[in-house]
Amino acid sequence: MYKIRRFLNNDADEVAELISRTMRTTNIQDYSLEFIENDLNSLQATNLIERAKEFHCYVLENSEDAHIIGVGSIGPFWGSKIESSLFNIFIDPDFQGYGLGRKIINILENDDFFLRALRIEIPASKTALNFYKRMGYDFKNGISKVDSEQLYRLEKFNTSDRA
Repeated sequence: MYKIRRFLNNDADEVAELISRTMRTTNIQDYSLEFIENDLNSLQATNLIERAKEFHCYVLENSEDAHIIGVGSIGPFWGSKIESSLFNIFIDPDFQGYGLGRKIINILENDDFFLRALRIEIPASKTALNFYKRMGYDFKNGISKVDSEQLYRLEKFNTSDRA
């Protein structure tokens, strides 16, 4: 069993460790160690606490031991009131392939930042591209190549009544 709840500042160290472990285990298939280590510099606990001030961040806990096994965030796209972006979606490598990423996406897609937005963007890693495409996200402006940050820019248009 799993529980999804909002991120708390005292989760930051555990979440940073989860992100680090996931990138070094899963994303290493698509990125160099140097790239991953450089990216992890901006995903330290203090950075996560700062981001949580602007974004709605959620964690997925294993109910058996209360360890955090997943994380995801949503916030305004560059301050926009009508566009939002998904950020930092990671599932512990030991729990990948069980639908937990889908659970986090579902929570994020029911968040106020998603529901108010006409368009939602996600900077997708090479590793997660197919997952996000299955979740209904497609290449922004039809561009199917990675950008200078080695990410795909994907988007989804919100068709809900609240947008």
